[in-house]
Amino acid sequence: MSKKVVLAFSGGLDTSYCAVYLAQEMGLEVYTALADTGGFSPDELKKIEDRAWALGVKDYVRLDVSQQYYNETIKYMIFGNVLKNGAYPISVSSERISQATAIAQYAKNLGADYICHGSTGAGNDQVRFDMIFDIVAPEIEVIALIREKRLSREAEREYLRAHGGDIDFKTAEYSINQGIWGTSVGGKETLTSSETLPEEAYPSQMTAKEASRRVVLTFEKGEMTAIDGQPYEDRVKGIQALQALAAPFAVGRGMHVGDTIIGIKGRVGFEAAAPMIIIKAHHMLEKHTLTKWQLFWKDQISSFYGNYLHEGQYYDPVMRDMEAMLESSQKNVSGEVYVELYPYRFEVIGISSKHDLMSSKFGAYGETMAHWTGEDVKGFTKIFGLQTSLYTRINDEE
Repeated sequence: MSKKVVLAFSGGLDTSYCAVYLAQEMGLEVYTALADTGGFSPDELKKIEDRAWALGVKDYVRLDVSQQYYNETIKYMIFGNVLKNGAYPISVSSERISQATAIAQYAKNLGADYICHGSTGAGNDQVRFDMIFDIVAPEIEVIALIREKRLSREAEREYLRAHGGDIDFKTAEYSINQGIWGTSVGGKETLTSSETLPEEAYPSQMTAKEASRRVVLTFEKGEMTAIDGQPYEDRVKGIQALQALAAPFAVGRGMHVGDTIIGIKGRVGFEAAAPMIIIKAHHMLEKHTLTKWQLFWKDQISSFYGNYLHEGQYYDPVMRDMEAMLESSQKNVSGEVYVELYPYRFEVIGISSKHDLMSSKFGAYGETMAHWTGEDVKGFTKIFGLQTSLYTRINDEE
């Protein structure tokens, strides 16, 4: 009886090569599984499924993990205003945790002997997949054909052509990985330190007919619950709706430079209209509704949380500790945020919230004061600077 292998399948060249090689060279029953985090259209999902069957696999399943991805990852990235190195919303890389977990659980339920992924030996995904597979399903052996065989993409194409698996894999100038929390774009420019991606490299083009567009986002306890008054109980659909609305303005683009898990510098372009708008709008609302020290400590925790998430360390219990703090901080982060979309940029205009700490009841900054006097401030200032004043006097005398 043939042994079973579950292949984390995306429909791309690498995993298509794996599907054929695992069956024809290794004699395994290949069970392809797509872990869908919400970034595919119905047409794209159909093409991926058709491709799997055309490769002659034993079975194909689509694992819908979009709600899990939102509840366990995206929600906390919003609460934390997580932008790696202050720029990148940890787009496709953050999906890998939900995807790897779903694949490993499926493999366990199937009684699979192996799990295979199509990651290369140069990037971060190999670490994320290997580590999570080992945590969730340590009894199942991991195969990483592309990494182990050090294959070039042309070698993969030649193999598929020779073994009946050639399905018109065109040589693309740019590598595009699309997800609900943003799209990463790689090309010859991202291999340099000085060049940027051209307009045609991005999946969304500037097609907006309006010079600008006002959008009102409603947040309840830190979660986006409505767009222009239209409620979205399904948070995933809300993100998708905002993406569809903002994408024609070609906003949320950038170039991210960071340190890979294995220790080298990496550079990638990204386009993340909805994620960038949500994070910036949420952060503005927090500035109005949280105290100074809540904002300070959230910044410290969020930076660590984002980095650890990026490296796939989701299952470390410290992540649950930080999530508890982030969720607790959102008690009063409710209200509306006004965003203006322009071609290639957006601006967070302002907020309205019953929890707004910038209340005129307590005075207007630089203008009036309602709960203190000038004499109060003089006494406060003397005490506030007392320790530094004493230090300076004592040490100046030496």
